[in-house]
Amino acid sequence: MAEELFDIYDEEMRPIGTAPRSEVHKNGYWHRSFHCWLTRREGDRRFVRFQLRNADKDTNPSCYDITAAGHLAAGETMREAVRELEEELGVAASFDQLIPLGQVREEASGIVRDVPFTDREISDVFALVCDVPLADLRLQREEVAGVYEAELEELLALFEGSIAEIIVAGVELQPEGEPMLRTERSVKASQFVPRDLSYYAKTISALRHLT
Repeated sequence: MAEELFDIYDEEMRPIGTAPRSEVHKNGYWHRSFHCWLTRREGDRRFVRFQLRNADKDTNPSCYDITAAGHLAAGETMREAVRELEEELGVAASFDQLIPLGQVREEASGIVRDVPFTDREISDVFALVCDVPLADLRLQREEVAGVYEAELEELLALFEGSIAEIIVAGVELQPEGEPMLRTERSVKASQFVPRDLSYYAKTISALRHLT
């Protein structure tokens, strides 16, 4: 299978060409990605959804993460990146339904399959108000192992460090042909993809004000 191509940028986010995924991460080129957090309201309570990454992912396997996210392919616009919602979760939404929450620059490094990598991304962050029941989601098996839902205030307290763990409800994929399993999990902030916790806290806080 052909390797993904990404548009790459300099420190000022000026385009400098395209490169395959492995080269982008080997050389630490800046590239763009899409983040979208799903949220819903139930009476006076606000809920936030997040995913569990597949155990076979090359980076951060079996970590909790943004509800849906992905790199922009070469030539792809942020408007087109809304495809990630349908690909990963089976949620059909238009770009105009998304609520922009800003941009974030992130740098990370590590080793994947004995090869060092440097990941430099600038991500546009969005929210989507979504009432699709968890059991009706269609998860992309190669990417997502499960999706969970937490009360916003509890999740925010988790990332702000005022509580150590929370109990969340969710659904998890089972072997091919079997229905998703409804489950509860105890979740800690340390189990999320390693990021500056202020990213999570700031983003979750911004969801408070959505209608």
